[in-house]
Amino acid sequence: MNPEGLWFREIFTDNLIFGYRVREVLYSGYSKFQKIDILDLYAYGKTLFLDNKIQSAQLDEHIYHEALVQPAMFAHPAPESALIIGGGEGATLREVLKHNTIKRATMVDIDGELVKASRKYLPEWSDGAYEDSRTELIIDDARKYIFETDQKFDVVISDLTEPLEEGPSKYLFTLEFYKRIHEILTDEGVLVVQSGSAVQTYNDLAASIHKTLAQLFNFVRVYVVYIESFQMLWAFTVASKSQDPGNIREEILEERLKYRGVENLKFYLPRYHRGLFHLPRYLDEKIPEGRILTDENPYIWTA
Repeated sequence: MNPEGLWFREIFTDNLIFGYRVREVLYSGYSKFQKIDILDLYAYGKTLFLDNKIQSAQLDEHIYHEALVQPAMFAHPAPESALIIGGGEGATLREVLKHNTIKRATMVDIDGELVKASRKYLPEWSDGAYEDSRTELIIDDARKYIFETDQKFDVVISDLTEPLEEGPSKYLFTLEFYKRIHEILTDEGVLVVQSGSAVQTYNDLAASIHKTLAQLFNFVRVYVVYIESFQMLWAFTVASKSQDPGNIREEILEERLKYRGVENLKFYLPRYHRGLFHLPRYLDEKIPEGRILTDENPYIWTA
């Protein structure tokens, strides 16, 4: 294809639309759960959209995935097992497997078509992670898996789409769901949740995830990273049973990085770790205003 004049439109809110000039349509289709588009964009390279919302771009996917995974992994003193909820592109799994302490990495994603399309059209994202002997890939409802499993995990990583009314994720951000995660985490267990936009006008989800997790965990911290392809600050929430994940000394993080043989990082640095948790004033003041999310009253993203 040579779609010189083809543009892809993303409606972020009723008042804000993003437009992307498309070099080539690599894949476009529907799974049982969502619309999947994989496009080669002039601005960002290969880019994944789900339900017309940008998810991951070749330009900076390493920033998003390292920011999601590495602070939580390094916050745990010696993670041997990790559970990934969502993460269909495979890059979250890739980042987990960089730690040689990991013996078992279980990834549960409801959308097998998304995983299949990502492996075919976005192989750089997983970079061989699906073929790693430590990987267990399960195509299933994550909520069903969480409530039925008898496994324990050192780190749980929630890499889910935003909770849309008709999407597959709205009951994966609730107190009931997080309570079960708390139960399957080991004593030093760490949970991290991608928490949506951190801009001034759209940060309710991050505040509410923090408020919900604070009902269960001893330490809960929000941190933010600018994602160029999202064109905004993005929030992540990390929770720990045993220690403050945002207050680990740089020398300890350096020792863990060297001991675990973690290589090929393009964004995360131990000396940058604590700085991630320094929030802008508006967000710092917003965090206490979140609400507790429940199965009866879940968060629904509305534009």
